[in-house]
Amino acid sequence: MSSASESRLGVGVIGAGKVGPVLARALAGAGHAITGISAISEVSRERAEVMLPGVPVLDVAEVVRRSELVLIAIPGDELPGLITGLTATGAWQPGQLVIHTAAEYGYGVFAPAMAAGVIPLALHPALQFTGTSLDLTRLSGASIAVTAPAPVLPIGMALAVEMGAEPVTVAEADRAAYADAVTASRDLVGAVVRQGLNALREINIDAPAQLLGGLVRAALEEALSAGSGSEASDPSSAFDEQ
Repeated sequence: MSSASESRLGVGVIGAGKVGPVLARALAGAGHAITGISAISEVSRERAEVMLPGVPVLDVAEVVRRSELVLIAIPGDELPGLITGLTATGAWQPGQLVIHTAAEYGYGVFAPAMAAGVIPLALHPALQFTGTSLDLTRLSGASIAVTAPAPVLPIGMALAVEMGAEPVTVAEADRAAYADAVTASRDLVGAVVRQGLNALREINIDAPAQLLGGLVRAALEEALSAGSGSEASDPSSAFDEQ
């Protein structure tokens, strides 16, 4: 089986939230052709037009019909129902590559579609998306968790690289634990920063975001550096020598 880096693919996108158009733009930059995107709300249609000018907005079934690779970028709780529905209507094509971007699922969620002959891939970018071209820069140096059957894992890795990111293999059995880790880390950082900003506003500090920015970035970098070994140490010790 040839890798994605050895051939150009027609890529269709299901979901015009903050993730789908950005990843599609990254794949287009690597030479793939975007065949269409589904978008329901006015906001998502506007985002699709800005990020993917000239790409037709189609219904989901037509996106699948036109595409060699289908990128599904929708909330995880909607994913099983969509896959089951498309399978029931006979939408899939044998040999079609199908990717989802939900952190909590591996490729097993594609079981109904796999019976119809699709090739499943789970690629989750570990990134907080804005839905703008700024995310294309952020993808460079970011990681993408790749989960796939062993024979097609190289395709998932190649696609992650083509998007500008660093592929990281996550086993199917570990996908839920991976999702818990990245979600907890994101939510905790956000909560702590909001708490600090609110506390500074209450004492009338000017530009609280600027004040906290340098400190938070330095603390985060130190925590990541301290925890990059096989065993995480206590990053707070780095701030004791003042």
